[in-house]
Amino acid sequence: MRARVFVTLKPSVFDPQGKTIADALHSLGYKGVGDVRQGKFFELTLDGGLDRTQAEGEVGRIAREVLTNPVIEDFRFSIEE
Repeated sequence: MRARVFVTLKPSVFDPQGKTIADALHSLGYKGVGDVRQGKFFELTLDGGLDRTQAEGEVGRIAREVLTNPVIEDFRFSIEE
């Protein structure tokens, strides 16, 4: 199984890197971009010893305890067989 974890800043947290990217896009002539929020992406390969429910629990725990700062970041994940 493979898990993909997406980590983003909470909406209430200012994103200076996203603002810089948005400003650069605007200065390069990209008119359709309103706002940019940056984030992180992790891909985990899971051993075959977990069923789907166990994998979801394990990935959720890893994301909460290791991959994110819960004060300023949110996460979501997907698992593929």
